[in-house]
Amino acid sequence: MRIVFASDIHGNAACARLLSERVFEHEASMLALLGDYMYHGPRNPLPPEYDPAGVATILNRLKHVIVAVRGNCDSEVDQMLCEFPILSETAVIALPGAEQSALRRIVLAHGHRHGPDSACPAMPPLAPGDILARGHTHIPQAEMRNGLHCWNPGSAALPKGGWPPSYGLYADGVFSVRVLDSGQILMENSL
Repeated sequence: MRIVFASDIHGNAACARLLSERVFEHEASMLALLGDYMYHGPRNPLPPEYDPAGVATILNRLKHVIVAVRGNCDSEVDQMLCEFPILSETAVIALPGAEQSALRRIVLAHGHRHGPDSACPAMPPLAPGDILARGHTHIPQAEMRNGLHCWNPGSAALPKGGWPPSYGLYADGVFSVRVLDSGQILMENSL
């Protein structure tokens, strides 16, 4: 199973196009979107190629492979443009294992309410070894923390902390954060 992860597109159509290319390039069976799709938010600069409706059009072409959660900049109005659900606070992806006891879960959340140190009643209970995939910080992460695998693909459009625009890829038991325009690996976390 190959899954591309992305977060914080913030209305940048050029980044959405590159992300779409990465999904096909990696032959991903799923695109896990971690929020903040169309609106740039009041604290962020207006991204280049700002075209929220264009982002929706690009993502709608991938609707059959998308699992998405709501970010703090997403609204019901945004949902009207998307042909896939974006308003759930969390989602769960089951990773098949060789046996039932090897089953792992990837819990998706934007990250403004759910993190490895926060307790929230809407968050599914996480077991040691589970994966928490989130965005929001615009800073990539691929590490073990408090017994959980913590993954953040960074931001496709508005990276922070000196990082380049990035996305994540899960393939063959490894999550890697990659540079959006080149695919270069920035960091990895193995299951």
